Amino acid sequence: MVKASLNTDGQVLIKNKQKQFSPWKLARKKFLKNKIAMTSLFVFVSFVLIAVFGPLFTTHDITRINFMSMNLPPSAEHWFGTDTNGRDIFTRMVYGARTSLLIGLSCMTFIIVIGTIVGAIAGYNGGKIDQIFMRITDFVLNFPFLVFVIVLNTILVGKVSGVWTLILVISLLSWGGVARIVRSRFLSEKENEYVLAAKSIGTRPIKIIGKHILPNVASTIIVQATLMLAVTIVAEAGLSFLGSGVPANIPSWGNMLFEARDSDVLRNKTWIWVPPAAAITITILAINFIGEGIKDALNPKSRR
Repeated sequence: MVKASLNTDGQVLIKNKQKQFSPWKLARKKFLKNKIAMTSLFVFVSFVLIAVFGPLFTTHDITRINFMSMNLPPSAEHWFGTDTNGRDIFTRMVYGARTSLLIGLSCMTFIIVIGTIVGAIAGYNGGKIDQIFMRITDFVLNFPFLVFVIVLNTILVGKVSGVWTLILVISLLSWGGVARIVRSRFLSEKENEYVLAAKSIGTRPIKIIGKHILPNVASTIIVQATLMLAVTIVAEAGLSFLGSGVPANIPSWGNMLFEARDSDVLRNKTWIWVPPAAAITITILAINFIGEGIKDALNPKSRR
């Protein structure tokens, strides 16, 4: 905004008055201008909407085996064809999106919550509390993820719902990295003057963490959340492909790939495995581009 005025000598003075925005508003404006990130967000939201509302518009039964419709190529009746058991692939894709995205979003939420709580307590308090929490974190990180997930998932099958068993196991073994990152940010933030001032007037630690430090660490946590979402979706697909993920009676993108592992299917019936593989690839790419867009938008050095 340009403003003109006259000084005492009658000369015209030009003042450039810029509108000030908060850091979060600047980040939002920058993210909205990122075409790749916005396109990726549209793609991801579309998958979520299909997972939520898609089953309302499907007509085929995902559990019924029809030997008369086995291995049919795409057609007007079966848009993506049928699998080796005669089930409609498009319908299974829709229900598989619901399962895979539920696992990814749930695991991401649990991982971020656990990792943030552990990292915040360790980083803010320091000393022995920090050492105890970090040794627990090291203990979790030292486990071979794939082997331990398979073992725990096998033990818990039948005691908890199959999908929630996988969510629980992945979440309990994946929060260590987030806890370390949050701890490092808290260690640096707690030395700033605004935290020391809050301590000097007797502000409670939980209020300092929640009101003063956490908002300044939120950008890092948000970026980690997008990364964890992509990682957990890939983890579900990989475990299901190995036969140790979602139970076979529940459709998921990983289970669809597991059922299409036969060499004849891979070579001659590509319509069985291409849709779930493409869905996983597109979803992961979209999430990664969203994460990069958020990271760039929240980076103060990249703002004009």
